Amino acid sequence: MRRGVYPGTFNPPTIGHLAIVDAAISQHQLDQLDLVLSAAPLGKDTPAVPTLAHRAGVIEESLTPRTNVHVLVTELRLIADIATGYDVVVMGADKWAQVNDVAFYDDTIARDAALARLPQLAIAGRNDFPVPADARLEVPAHIDAVSSSAARAGSTEHMTAAARRFDATTGAWTDPRRYRAWLGAQAGRDQHPPETHQ
Repeated sequence: MRRGVYPGTFNPPTIGHLAIVDAAISQHQLDQLDLVLSAAPLGKDTPAVPTLAHRAGVIEESLTPRTNVHVLVTELRLIADIATGYDVVVMGADKWAQVNDVAFYDDTIARDAALARLPQLAIAGRNDFPVPADARLEVPAHIDAVSSSAARAGSTEHMTAAARRFDATTGAWTDPRRYRAWLGAQAGRDQHPPETHQ
């Protein structure tokens, strides 16, 4: 079995993420691809909203009907640690730049040791970040402009259909105040279930 891993925050999952998933599976003949969310991502603030559980659930729904793609959560933070045991690691070119940045390691020796542990690379181009020619993942050109940041700022067309539905219902990404109110209402329902009459 040939297994790939795609670490990220996916906050929210976008049509760009799905294009990368499909390209990685096709171009690297993957039997399984795991999207792995770090509970405390390196180089980013841990998202305050939505909750990790809600984000993971929306990502899973977004991946339908891809039965060979799974969502996992890890406490690991370094890509080299997350990718241990996999045949291919998938990422965007901006993440590849971060992986190479010595600021995320104790020193250049630690950085170089981590890079040496990486499996085969599948890197999707992003903006003007360089990508090694032998690691380039071919993805549709239009997804270069797709980003989770833009989606959170209101470009909901960047979101997957599942993320758009969840955001419309809860405000998870575009209206954090409404999402928190929705969370409170859900918690209230859980504490006070409707009475049943026998």
